[in-house]
Amino acid sequence: MEGALAELLARTAGPGEIVWIGLRPGRRAPIEVVETAEVTEAGLAGDHRARPGRRAVSLIQAEHLPVIAALAHRPGADLADLRRNIAVAGLNLLALRDRVLSLGTARLRITGPCHPCSRMEEALGPGGYSAMRGHGGMVAEVLQPGRIARGDGVAVSEV
Repeated sequence: MEGALAELLARTAGPGEIVWIGLRPGRRAPIEVVETAEVTEAGLAGDHRARPGRRAVSLIQAEHLPVIAALAHRPGADLADLRRNIAVAGLNLLALRDRVLSLGTARLRITGPCHPCSRMEEALGPGGYSAMRGHGGMVAEVLQPGRIARGDGVAVSEV
């Protein structure tokens, strides 16, 4: 059974796509939505939280935005409100923990969950923090710097 379960866990339905890229130029500064970004060893160039390590880049599934908006009772919620670096569509990020993703010419290893912070109460209103629990996305370390762009494919790659 272990072999069969491991095989199921290793499978994805297909590639995903980068649908949004955001940079946080400074603490509490508005998100800058960009079409392309350079991924350095420390994270996205121009992001004030860029630091080498297991939390260099934050990713979220675009499919989670409507769920978060509904739970926060905020139908106008935007990806920028969530303060993540990259939104992808078509892949279950939680299922990819410890896996390597190819995005544009960069490669990232998904290392763990990106838990919400208290800023979600400001961004989404009362209950915003709780609305994001379980939907905050994942963080990743940079294995190979490169360039990413909105519309680039996202694929699970071998180590």
